[in-house]
Amino acid sequence: MAAMVIGIAVLVAVSLPETSPLRSPAGFRLTQESVTKAKAAGVPDDVAAKAAPILGQELFGKTAFDNALKARLGEENAKKYGEIFSQSAEPVAPQLTASSAPLMLSIVPLIFLLFIIPGIVYGYVAGTVKDHRDIIAGMSKSMSTMGYYIVLAFFAALFIAAFGQSNLGALIALKGANALQALALPPQITIIGIIFLTAFVNLLIGSASAKWALLAPIFVPLLMQLGMSPELAQAAYRIGDSTTNIITPLMPYFPLVVVFAQRYVKGTGIGTLISMMLPFTIAFMITWIVFLLIYWALGIPLGLQAPYTYP
Repeated sequence: MAAMVIGIAVLVAVSLPETSPLRSPAGFRLTQESVTKAKAAGVPDDVAAKAAPILGQELFGKTAFDNALKARLGEENAKKYGEIFSQSAEPVAPQLTASSAPLMLSIVPLIFLLFIIPGIVYGYVAGTVKDHRDIIAGMSKSMSTMGYYIVLAFFAALFIAAFGQSNLGALIALKGANALQALALPPQITIIGIIFLTAFVNLLIGSASAKWALLAPIFVPLLMQLGMSPELAQAAYRIGDSTTNIITPLMPYFPLVVVFAQRYVKGTGIGTLISMMLPFTIAFMITWIVFLLIYWALGIPLGLQAPYTYP
């Protein structure tokens, strides 16, 4: 029933006319042709060149377009040549999914209503909800389980911030990579070492993007010097990162997993969850390493134009 309601809502939203108040304002898109027109209308070359970073971007509403011009051209040039740029820009039809669309601005309360209304109806039909007090009690009970998560997330955030400022993660990664290079091992063994090093660093740095930003400048040039491609470096990184996510307390969702586990086993804590998940981590890591080595031995590409060797 809920899926049907969502499907109908999506169909109705998509079929709304362009003048619907749920859509964003009409947009502007600067192209190279637009810049050429602006130059012909009197915009100096140096001013037109400053608009290069926003070429191709869809900016909905005159205010958003003017603000983008001010950020790139400066307030004085934007005021002087803004009208020329807006007239030369390509028009963009109003969108439902633009960030400035009223539908997107209301997405949080809409999702809230989408879940709470079917829940209340189901509760009344099933007999578990008899009046508004039962609804409030149910919502309060669900939110009470978040207390443990909030406390744990608070101290985890303090630790992550302190660890990041200490640069210990960068030091550990750099020393480990240098040790691998000094050993001069076969390529397959080196890749396995990269996987284990990534897995260890993942225990200290939870964010995948932050970890890649830290390790990529070390791993990629190092492996390229050893004749291995950046694609292979990323594949090794993903194996080490993904298989140890469930045993690192610094993973953002780890406290939430603990909270859900406590619903079924009251005494569940960080150590309990790690000890339960450790066999899965080991099994997944061994499996993915074997898969990677088999793919490598058979010469199966990692992806489109993604070789194992460099150059």
